[in-house]
Amino acid sequence: MALVKSGWLWRQSSILRRWKRNWFVLYLDGSLVYYHDQTQRDMDGRIHVKYSCRDVRTGRECRDVQPPEGKSRDCLLTIVLRDGSKTTLCAESEDDAIAWKMAVLEAKSTPVRLHAPKQGHPHPAFCLAAPGVTHVIVREDPYRVSGDQMALGLLAGAATGAALGSFMWMPCWF
Repeated sequence: MALVKSGWLWRQSSILRRWKRNWFVLYLDGSLVYYHDQTQRDMDGRIHVKYSCRDVRTGRECRDVQPPEGKSRDCLLTIVLRDGSKTTLCAESEDDAIAWKMAVLEAKSTPVRLHAPKQGHPHPAFCLAAPGVTHVIVREDPYRVSGDQMALGLLAGAATGAALGSFMWMPCWF
């Protein structure tokens, strides 16, 4: 999926209200994923902005929140979720907080349409894109096993097992 924005943000824990620094990645499909560090190996959490986000607030709009030590209130960013919970973040600067707010709002509102490639037109250039709509081309997994292939595999395995006298296939014959 296409990357919209990534970078370090401070995240306030929901229970003890302590600040922790995480590496955040916002994808075009609306997934805001945060990791332990830049390697993106250990995911700490995910917010589905497109479906869960109700509002995004920055700076003075983030009431009742104390920023981390050494940071200004203008660096705060709060994502208000539909279930009533909030995710409170703090950027490195006021400009960065505003950039994150704009990126989250853009990912929230950008329609993403999934298209399977048309027969005879496997290349994305043949897909006409409407203005303001992001089109994502979905290709079938070449390693996915279909039902027909599965049935043939089982039949071949049963025949081989029967020919070899395998006890594994004995229940099939009773």
